[in-house]
Amino acid sequence: MTGQVASGCVDVLVLGGGPAALCIASELTQRGVVVAGLAPDPVEAPWPNTYGIWADELKPLGLESLLGHRWSDTVSYFGAGGSPAQNQSTPHRLDYGLLDRAALQRHWLDRAVGVTWHQDRAERVLAGPATTTVRCASGQSLTARLVIDASGARTPHIQRPDQGPVAGQAAYGVVGRFSSNPIEAGRFVLMDYRCDHLSAAQRREPPTFLYAMDLGDGVFFVEETSLALAPGVPYDVLKQRLQQRLDQRGVAITEVLHEEFCLFPMNLPLPDRSQPLLAFGGAASMVHPASGYMLGALLRRGPDLAQALAAALANPGLGSAALAQRGWQALWPAELVWRHRLYQFGLERLMGFPEGLLRRHFATFFALPTEDWFGFLTNTLPLPRLMAVMLKLFALAPWELRRGLVLGAGTAQAPSFRQSAG
Repeated sequence: MTGQVASGCVDVLVLGGGPAALCIASELTQRGVVVAGLAPDPVEAPWPNTYGIWADELKPLGLESLLGHRWSDTVSYFGAGGSPAQNQSTPHRLDYGLLDRAALQRHWLDRAVGVTWHQDRAERVLAGPATTTVRCASGQSLTARLVIDASGARTPHIQRPDQGPVAGQAAYGVVGRFSSNPIEAGRFVLMDYRCDHLSAAQRREPPTFLYAMDLGDGVFFVEETSLALAPGVPYDVLKQRLQQRLDQRGVAITEVLHEEFCLFPMNLPLPDRSQPLLAFGGAASMVHPASGYMLGALLRRGPDLAQALAAALANPGLGSAALAQRGWQALWPAELVWRHRLYQFGLERLMGFPEGLLRRHFATFFALPTEDWFGFLTNTLPLPRLMAVMLKLFALAPWELRRGLVLGAGTAQAPSFRQSAG
């Protein structure tokens, strides 16, 4: 157990009720930390979004059983489309999975046994020398030696520098039934950048791609996605492009089982790591700037952060600021900070790439050895290896792509989208 706490004061108060909050609450509880949680909705409420992950990220953690779906036929398309050569797929040769949201939620809730969950909304967070107090919308106050904000990237409680417009990955998707298969049966499509369904004017606009999977029993998930743009691509544009893509293939949606709207920041600056409030998940800028993924990072980094905090909390003399500093150091050591900066530099370049150059970039990227691109996308390469992979990618790239990677190929700001098909 951790050090003695005052009456009514817990060791850690976690803000949020999503994956990040449940992950860190469960890891802390497993290490004997007294934890409470604060979320505006019941923590048992179903999560609305889908979460995909490479199966090899779960294998070393022994969590492959949490996959609701798994595909071995995993591909992308980086041609323009319209001819057999331009319609060839790039095989990835790694299994991809869709997490069973209810199973993952139950996994963390079962491990967070003993956590007291308060259904309320945090209005103000007041850090004192020894403890931090959270004033809630209902009027109640909660006190903890340390508060961890895991409520998402839009939290108002975490301080971070202003580094200009924040690029968002936007997506509109449909889970449903179709007049014919929108992708090949049994297949997962990571990125389909084919653009033969777009007008010439649309091809001059920022590119989008299809992310799609066969869920079985005649049900498919198709999602039109923008990698990153500031501001994010509007949902009506994504919906229109998805419809054009399906129309071009002669596929109609016959039944909508679920619509998904997704927008999250890709290049959010790292938080001010001197503040007496700690963050985890999106609030801590843990979204991978190159891929948009975060679940693997939560699963890998949660245990180490919890272990460091449990050790710090065992010292009753450490107040909120000192505890937060121990947490920030464990969550964002120098190695991970430098890797994050490298990824952000790369994303800034990609955001300005026109459609054709972006397709060439990804075709070159996925021509790298599997362990290189997998490690890059999952942020599991040590810094020297990451730099070596980036140099290898540069060496393999054609001249035009090299020029874009060095100088940039445009602007990260979105031009005006027309609402017609052009």
